[in-house]
Amino acid sequence: MAKLYFYYSAMNAGKTTTLLQSSFNYQERGMNTMLFTAALDDRFGDPKISSRIGLDANAHLFDADVDLFVKIADALKTRPIHCILVDEAQFLKKEQVFQLASVADSLKIPVLAYGLRTDFQANLFEGSQWLLAVADELHELKTICTCGSKATMNLRIDSKGNPVREGQSIEIGGNDRYIALCRKHFMEKLRGPAGA
Repeated sequence: MAKLYFYYSAMNAGKTTTLLQSSFNYQERGMNTMLFTAALDDRFGDPKISSRIGLDANAHLFDADVDLFVKIADALKTRPIHCILVDEAQFLKKEQVFQLASVADSLKIPVLAYGLRTDFQANLFEGSQWLLAVADELHELKTICTCGSKATMNLRIDSKGNPVREGQSIEIGGNDRYIALCRKHFMEKLRGPAGA
C-alpha cells in the first residue's frame, strides 16, 4: 500500500538534501520520480530543487492553483511514476494535501513531502497542519540549536541578526533570514528587547 509521508523539521536540518537523496535512490534502481517545489521560492531561478550543499534536480512548480492529483495523473499517461517528492510542503494548501493523499490511495504512488512545521511565530503552516493531520507516517528530521539541544523553532532575523517579531508568515530566505533554535532560546530571543 502506498503511503503519504511527512518529513518535517526546523530550518537547516537537511530536508532538501534528504529529498534529493531519496529521488536518486529510486532513479538508481531504474524507477521514475516526480519532484515538486513551491513556485514562490524563486531563489534558484529555473524550476529546480536545490540544497545548501550543492545538490539539485529539476522540479515541477506548484502554487495554490495547481491540482496535484490531475498533474500527476496526466504525467502517468506518458510514463510510470514510482514516487512523488514534494519540497517546501509547508506551502501546500489543504486541498493539495488531500490531493496528495489521493495520489497515494488511488494511484498507488508513495508521496514523500518535506517541509517546515511552523513559521517564525510558532504558527503551523497550512500545508504542515494538514500533513500532520492526514499523513500516514510522520518523521521529524533533527537539527541542533546553538546550545547543542534539538532545534524545533525557526527564528527570523533582520540584516543585523536581530530577532524579528512581526510580519508576514511567509518570507523566503535561508541562513541570512532564519536561525534554527531550541524552544528555550527561541522564547528568550522573542522576549528580549526589540532590536536587541
